[in-house]
Amino acid sequence: MSQDNPSQHHVPASPKDLVALSFGALGVVYGDIGTSPLYALKESFHADWGISTASENILGILSLIFWSLMLVVVVKYLAILLRADHHGQGGILALLTLLTVNPAVRGRRLFLITTLGLFGAALLYGDGMITPAVSVLSAIEGLKIAAPGLEKAIVPLTVAILIALFAVQRRGTASIGTLFGPVILVWFLTIGTLGLVALASAPQVLAALNPVWAVRFFSQHGLKGFWVLSAVVLAVTGGEALYADLGHFGRKPIRLAWFSLAMPALLLNYFGQGALLLNHPQAVENPFYELAPSWFRLPLIAIAAAATVVASQALISASYSLTEQLVNLGFMPRLRIIHTSAKLQGQIFVPKVNSALMVACVLLVVQFKSSSALAAAYGLSVVGTMLITSILFFFVARLHWGWKTPLALAVAGSFMVIECAFLGANLIKLVHGGWVPLVVGVALYLMMSTWRRGRELLANSYGTASLEIEPFLADIEARAVHRVPGTAVFMTRQTGGVPQVLLHHLKHNYVLHKHVVLLSVVSENVPDLPRGERLEISDLGHGFHRVIVRHGFMQPPKVASVISHLVLDGEPVTLASTSFFLGRETIIPTGKGAMSRWRKRLFGLMSRNSNPALAFFGLPPNRVVELGMQVAL
Repeated sequence: MSQDNPSQHHVPASPKDLVALSFGALGVVYGDIGTSPLYALKESFHADWGISTASENILGILSLIFWSLMLVVVVKYLAILLRADHHGQGGILALLTLLTVNPAVRGRRLFLITTLGLFGAALLYGDGMITPAVSVLSAIEGLKIAAPGLEKAIVPLTVAILIALFAVQRRGTASIGTLFGPVILVWFLTIGTLGLVALASAPQVLAALNPVWAVRFFSQHGLKGFWVLSAVVLAVTGGEALYADLGHFGRKPIRLAWFSLAMPALLLNYFGQGALLLNHPQAVENPFYELAPSWFRLPLIAIAAAATVVASQALISASYSLTEQLVNLGFMPRLRIIHTSAKLQGQIFVPKVNSALMVACVLLVVQFKSSSALAAAYGLSVVGTMLITSILFFFVARLHWGWKTPLALAVAGSFMVIECAFLGANLIKLVHGGWVPLVVGVALYLMMSTWRRGRELLANSYGTASLEIEPFLADIEARAVHRVPGTAVFMTRQTGGVPQVLLHHLKHNYVLHKHVVLLSVVSENVPDLPRGERLEISDLGHGFHRVIVRHGFMQPPKVASVISHLVLDGEPVTLASTSFFLGRETIIPTGKGAMSRWRKRLFGLMSRNSNPALAFFGLPPNRVVELGMQVAL
C-alpha cells in the first residue's frame, strides 16, 4: 500500500463519525502516554542523576521532554508511520508482514527482518507487563502527600487493584471500554487545568520551547545529562501503542484526538510542573500531585487511579490482540482464545496471557515497591521496540514505497539516532531492574523462533513422506475400500498430497466415509480477507474434496461454520453426520537435524501444551477423533 493511500479501515463517513472515533481513540490510544506526567518529570530529577532543581536544569529537562514528544510522537508516529499501514493495520507486525510479502525480501534479509520483528513483538510483552504495575502504583503513591498515614497501604492497594483488573478480563472489555473515553477525557481536562493554573504563576518556563535549553543542559552536565534521557523517554512511552491502534480507529481520529486535547493537556501539565518547581523546588518529590490544592488531592488520586486502569486495560487488550496475530501467523502455538463479543471481532480474552501478565505485574509491585524503582525497569523494552520499528520502516520506505536510499536513510536514521541515545541512556538501568523486560523479551523471542522453525521442519517431514493424491485415489478405487454414510473431515497443514492422519485412519480402520474432505486452514499475511476469498473447494473425484479455508491474521478460523455450509456432490453437509479427524503429534527429539536438541525439546514441550485443535478451530467435541502419531525431529 502506498504511503499516500488512506487507511481502508474506519474512514469517517461524516464529521459526527470523526468525533466519535476520535473520542474512542482518546481513551484507548492515549491512555499510556497520557498518564506519563505522573512520573516522567519526577524521575528526571531522581537522586541517582545528581541533577539539582536549578532553573536552567528545569528548563533543560522540559525542553528535552517537549522535543521528544514533537520528534517521536508527532513527526515519527503521527506524520510518517501512520502512513505505513498494511491493509489498514499498524504496529510492528504490520511492518513485518508488509516486508515478508515483498519479493525483494528473501534469504538473509528475510531472516534479519523476521528476527527484528519477532524480537520487537516480544519486547511489547515486556511493556504490557510493566506499564500496568508502574502506572497504577504511581497513581496510588499520591497517598504519600494526600494522606501520609496510609503510606503503608500503597503496595497492598495497588496489588488489589491489579488483581481485580485482571480478574474481570474474562467478562470482556466492552463494558469497561465504554468508560475509556469519558475517563481519559476527565483526566486530560484535569491535568491540563492544573498545569495551566501553575503555568500562570511562572510563564517564563515557556522558554523551554527553545531547543537551546536542551543543548545547554547536555553541555553543562555531560554524562549525567545523558543518563537523564532514561527518564525523559518515559514521556513518550505509548508511541508504539498509538501506531498499533491504527486499524481500530484510522489516521484522522488518532491525529485529531492528539492535537485537539491529548497534546495540549500533556504540555500544559509538564510545563505546569516545571513552573511549580521554579517557584517551589522542594516539590520535586512528586510535582504532579503538588500541583493540586490539598482539598483536591484525594479526588485527583481517584481520577489518576481510574486513568491508569484505562491505560493498563489498553495494553492488556493489545497483548491479547498481539498473541492472536502471532498464533495465526505461526509464531506461537495454539492458545485458547475466547471471543467475548458476538458483534466485535477484536474483543478477545486469552486466559494464559492474562494469568501470566497478572502474576508478573503483582510480582513487580511487591518486589520494587515504588514507581521510582519500577521506572528503573521501564524504558528498555519500549525504546527497543521503537528502534526496531524505525529499522523496519527504513526497509519499508526503501523496498515498498520506492524511496531512494539517501532519503530513507535520512528519515529513518534521524529517528534511530534519537532512539539509540535513549537506548544507550537506558543501559544504566540493566542492573537496577532493566534486565527484567529484556530477559522476558529474549525468552519469548526464543520460544517464537523455535516454534516457527519447528513447524517448518515438521511440515518438511510431512511433505517428504506425503503421497500424491492421484495414485492414492486410484488405489482406493482398485481396492474397493468400504464406504460408510456421512462426511469425514481430515485436518491437514498441507494443501497438497495425502494427509498423514488419513493414512493412519485407513491403515487401522479399513473404511472410509462416503464424503471425504481434506481441509487445510491457511493464515494469510493480511489482517483480514474478503468473504469471497476465504474458501477454495476442489473436487478430486471418488467422493474426495479438498477444501482450503483462508483467513487473515486478525480473523478467527471458524472451521465448523464453513463445513456446515458445504454442499458436496449435490448433498448438503450437516455437522450431525460429520466426523473430524485430527492428528496429535508426539515430538521425538533426535541428535540430528537443523535444530539443536534443547530447541527440539522446547518445541516438543510447547507442542504438548498447545491448545487442542478442536478448541482452536471451534470444532464440536463430540464429533472429533484424534489419532496419535510419533514424529522424529
